[in-house]
Formats: sequence, structure tokens, C-alpha cells
Amino acid sequence: MVEAAISMTLLLVLTLGFVDFGYAWYQWNAATKAVEIGARMASISAPIAPEIAAAGIATTPGDPIPVGNYDSTCNGATNLCGCTGSGCPGTTTFTLANFNRIFQGDASGAGNCPLLAAGQRPGMCHFFPMLQRANVIVRYAATGLGYQTRPGGPVPTITVSLQNVNFQFFFLGALLGFNNITMPSMLSTVTGEDMKSTYP
Repeated sequence: MVEAAISMTLLLVLTLGFVDFGYAWYQWNAATKAVEIGARMASISAPIAPEIAAAGIATTPGDPIPVGNYDSTCNGATNLCGCTGSGCPGTTTFTLANFNRIFQGDASGAGNCPLLAAGQRPGMCHFFPMLQRANVIVRYAATGLGYQTRPGGPVPTITVSLQNVNFQFFFLGALLGFNNITMPSMLSTVTGEDMKSTYP
């Protein structure tokens, strides 16, 4: 009986551990997909800080914007955007509607991640439902790109990353206190495209 009790305990912990770590792997993949979708949505949506739409505009289409001309970071935890570099505007505004387009796509409604209607584009939260707005950071930076064929808007390099995301464990969290394991940092980087707020 004693041997069976010890064996069953070890077997149970091992089995539950496999289940929980499999779920943690799913969370990792879902978070990776979420930042990829977030970067894609940011590349085709109006900047969270609308002022950077005029940052570093080249007088001649196709002229490169010098590296470091502007570097704007918008933090979903603080609802603030900052900007450094000579091409930055005097102040920057955190526009929640533009942030939400990245986070929740075209969905609208109450809650952290509203349901999508037919034909709407998904946002980050639809690929990783545990994600919160406070976990998302979006950065717009000048990296030497120009404005060939499009002189009237920013062409930043956009990076979407996550912060302070913990793995969620069902069994090991209660048994062994694993709920404080933070997900490693991840990010996705793309080039800005049609960065505007409305589409046909």
C-alpha cells in the first residue's frame, strides 16, 4: 500500500506535469502568433500616436529617413506614448481606438476581447485570449527607409512585443507554485504599410 501510494503520487505529478507543460507550449505558440498578428495590424493601421504620421517626412519622395530620426514607444500598461529623436513632434498622444485596432482587430463591444462579426479582421487577443492590453508594447522607429511612391505618411519599422505575461498552469500552479513563471520576451517586427484609420 505504501509503495502504491508513493508510485501513484509520482505518476500523478508526472502526468499532470505533461498536461500542464503541453498547455504552456500552446500558450507560447499562441503568444507568438499574437505578436505576429499585432505587428501586421499595426503596419496597416493608423499609428497609436497620430503625431508620428508627420515625423521625419522627406521633402523628396524616396529619400531615406535617417536612422534614429524618431523612435516612438506606446505602452498598453500606461496608455502613454513617448518619442525620442529630432523628427519627433513636441508631444505624443496615446489614441486608444488605434491601439484597440491592433489589440482586438475590427471587433467592437465590451470586454477585453469582443467577439468578431462576419468579415471582421481578428486582433491579437483573438489568437491569445489570456492577453491583456497592459501586456502589449508597440514601437515605431525610423530605420533608414524612404517614401518611394508614398510621400505622405510614415514608413517606420514597427515592433510589437509582450511584457509581464505569466504562464497559466492548472495543476502545477496549485501543487508546486509554478504560476509565477514569466513567459520569455517575444516580439515581431514589420515595415509600416498603409498606415491609416479607414479603409474602403
